[in-house]
Amino acid sequence: MKRRVCPVIALILMMLAALACGLPGSGGGQPSSPDQVETIVAATIQALTPAVGTEATSSPEPEASGLLPHSLYFMNNDATGILQVYRLEKDGKTLKQITTEPSTVSSYDVSPVDGSVAYVANNQLLLINADGSGRRMLVDGGAVDPNDPFLTSLTSPVFSPNGQVIAYNNRGLILYSLSTGVSNTAYEEIFFDTTTESYLPGKLFIPQKYSPDGTRMLVTVAIPNSDGISAAIYTIASDLLTPLAGGDGARVCCSEQAWTGDSSALFVGISSIGYFSPGLWRMDAATGNSTALLPAEAGGGNFNFANMPYLAPDGQLYFFYAAAPAPDEMVIRAPLQIVRSAPDGVTGRTVLNPENFQLMNEALWAPDASFVVVASAPIQEVYSGGIVEVVYFDGRPSVELAPFAENMKWGP
Repeated sequence: MKRRVCPVIALILMMLAALACGLPGSGGGQPSSPDQVETIVAATIQALTPAVGTEATSSPEPEASGLLPHSLYFMNNDATGILQVYRLEKDGKTLKQITTEPSTVSSYDVSPVDGSVAYVANNQLLLINADGSGRRMLVDGGAVDPNDPFLTSLTSPVFSPNGQVIAYNNRGLILYSLSTGVSNTAYEEIFFDTTTESYLPGKLFIPQKYSPDGTRMLVTVAIPNSDGISAAIYTIASDLLTPLAGGDGARVCCSEQAWTGDSSALFVGISSIGYFSPGLWRMDAATGNSTALLPAEAGGGNFNFANMPYLAPDGQLYFFYAAAPAPDEMVIRAPLQIVRSAPDGVTGRTVLNPENFQLMNEALWAPDASFVVVASAPIQEVYSGGIVEVVYFDGRPSVELAPFAENMKWGP
């Protein structure tokens, strides 16, 4: 199979954040002009901006019932075109802009305990309450060196499950304790070369996801100014970094992953063909070894495309899937359907919704897997975020939540 380098690799190294591959679509139809793309994006921003007087002024009332099991956080541009964090309440209607930074919010995470938001803007790690009050700076990353942004950018805050620690990247994998205000560096990204007697860049360690029990963390490992990207599991108590082996074609980089409830493994799905092979794998967190559940080739000239896996509390594996051919050996957006199966990805596999999600950029499962929130691109040329809908599995029609959102996360 011919390989092509995924352009998002360069984006990961520059932004030190997102893992998912976002590439130009290969679907049919004539591409829109740049003016059309700009018009659509501008329209979604305008539609999302809350009208004066419609924003919630405090935290949602706990007794209020609604469409969603939790509040939904996401990112989008504000009225001035600056990327900010928003929260949609459980009623699916009330919108609150959480951050109001003068510069772009590059990444964020939500406390699973109280809904406060840790985010990065102006190369600072900031924390703000769930209602948008109490903004404070936790860490100042200093000025970003334009000649070496890889090693001078603060990125990727991730809350621990108990909400007491924020992992982030700033010249190393760093753990910030909210109770003490102290940052402890787990892995350095700069080392001293005794031959040249100078400091040189090493590997970047970018936090992605804590395990449910908080004992482990999925980490992206990247080499600056190269295509060298891999992943590892950081075991906190033993300070051990275990590379994910990636056998049988598995690549945790540029994929979507989900922890098992017992924190023993990760499910990894890839739904594109290019630099990586598609398929579905189970990665053992203790050893880093992988098991192919759905190998790349499905037979008959088809390939197994899998995305957004989620092992639900009912013990079933939910994911987006298609067995489809690969025209010209390059597929970016396969026509995926929502399926449910046993944890092996095969036994009892059933289509839950007949719709094809070929323009899907993101998905966020309901905690009980009773529905999924999907962000679909309005046109082929949009590769991050999109129109947000609640998609049901019981025959009910989908419900639109927002005209545009990206980087969706559940609140507590």
